[in-house]
Amino acid sequence: MRKIEAAKITQAVIRLVRQASFFLRSDVLFVLRKSYAAEKNKQAKKILKAILDNAAYAAKQKLAICQDTGLPIVFMQIGQDVVIGGDLKVAINKGVEEGYKKYHLRNSVVSDPLTRGKSKFTPCIIHTDIVRGSKIKITLLPKGFGCENKSQLKMFKPTAGIDEIKEFIVKAVKDAGPDACPPYVVGVGIGGTADYAGTMAKKALLRKISKNNSKLEKDLLKKINKTGIGTMGLGGVNTALAVHIQTYPTHIAGLPVSVNISCHALRSASVTL
Repeated sequence: MRKIEAAKITQAVIRLVRQASFFLRSDVLFVLRKSYAAEKNKQAKKILKAILDNAAYAAKQKLAICQDTGLPIVFMQIGQDVVIGGDLKVAINKGVEEGYKKYHLRNSVVSDPLTRGKSKFTPCIIHTDIVRGSKIKITLLPKGFGCENKSQLKMFKPTAGIDEIKEFIVKAVKDAGPDACPPYVVGVGIGGTADYAGTMAKKALLRKISKNNSKLEKDLLKKINKTGIGTMGLGGVNTALAVHIQTYPTHIAGLPVSVNISCHALRSASVTL
């Protein structure tokens, strides 16, 4: 067994807040540059240049990439041979709050979803998975709500065909239109239950953007980029940067499909303790 003190987890989360908020992921920057080079629409190309300039300025000046510094979502992979020295949930929320305060990020959390109330920094959303080993991997995803509000879920009949599912996913992007700051990264969860499909869709956003996509992901990306929405709704060929899909076994009577969209500023950072 290996013991990891809660204080160490708090400090790790503080560092992740800085990394995720100021520095756009290298894979996202790469595909944005590639999209800029391929874009022929003058207005869309101009905005893609502004997006890249903004990311560079944020990194240089240590400023938030976006004014919406998101609802912090923390994914934990906890080794089954790890003992936590303290309260894990308290440690994570403390790290988020201290990090957001230290780096002058917006407090966007309301205590009651109905009565609202004064904005705070926490609580964040925490997902935990128990894995083999004696380490902890922490991933922070500050999720802005311009794109989170465009999430969709559909409980398909188990007889639904792949074309129906494709149509739903593409329509979810069309419904988002320019409102959630495209070009998007589209996360999709298929299977499990309604809640688990939503979690998978969000986890899919954490996957590194690469060429190693499935045929379904490639087909969906082509269809989405033919919608003509384009960068910030100005047209062109870059409505989405990538489509990532996660699947899981489900019940014989169901077929949940969830779509979780990220804006062009897909921010996440990870550390292993």
